[in-house]
Amino acid sequence: MTVIHPSSVVDPSASLGDGVEIGPFCHVGPGVEIGAETRLLGHVTIAGPAKIGAGNTFYPYTSIGQRSQDLKYAGEPTHLEIGDGNSFREFCTVNRGTLPDTKTVIGSHGNFLAYSHVAHDCSVGDHVIFSNNGTLAGHVVVEDHAVIGGLSGVHQFCRIGRHSIVGGCTKIVQDVPPYMIADGNPAEIRGVNQVGLERRGFSAADVRALRECYRLLYRSNLNVKQACEKIAAEIASSEVRGNLLTFIEQSQRGIVR
Repeated sequence: MTVIHPSSVVDPSASLGDGVEIGPFCHVGPGVEIGAETRLLGHVTIAGPAKIGAGNTFYPYTSIGQRSQDLKYAGEPTHLEIGDGNSFREFCTVNRGTLPDTKTVIGSHGNFLAYSHVAHDCSVGDHVIFSNNGTLAGHVVVEDHAVIGGLSGVHQFCRIGRHSIVGGCTKIVQDVPPYMIADGNPAEIRGVNQVGLERRGFSAADVRALRECYRLLYRSNLNVKQACEKIAAEIASSEVRGNLLTFIEQSQRGIVR
């Protein structure tokens, strides 16, 4: 049974799944689709077009699906998609895409803490954590299981690799390779995210291989191309090695060094 507090406003064109709860003083705009068991706890605004999955929780004063802040945006319909089981804490903001053929996408089971921001045209994966004031500019890609530290900022068009960590108060202007720790202003790669990998069940062999990759990339006198060639030649083929090399090869902005 869907429950809507009498102080809230839900546009007639909005679609609400079974068990949706809308608390006091919320606004759900036209073109919004909200999946089953999602809760808006109060003072939540969701603008459309937006498709919200099941089992999400939006805490007070979140603002989701507002128009792109890109100055190129001309008012055309743009889109936002959010998966299932996410938590958006107080004052989180998420913007829609900028052009009709683009959209902002957030996966499932993420934890977005207070004042975190996902800008227009970003793509955010599953099981991510954004600490307080973790902020993405437009067109950023954040892969699965990444952690964005508090008060950190990511420049537009950067990528944050899977299972990586961006430390608190960090400025990111290039891509953060998967499985690594980036910290500082300007950011530097500090090492392999060993504790996080072990917590998520990565094998000791995978961790050792990544530590050797880190040594070649960051503690040798090799440039990135030379290091990648040496990694491909000397480190046994594995999923983690392949993910790391593919990520670096596809980088447009270069990787954080």
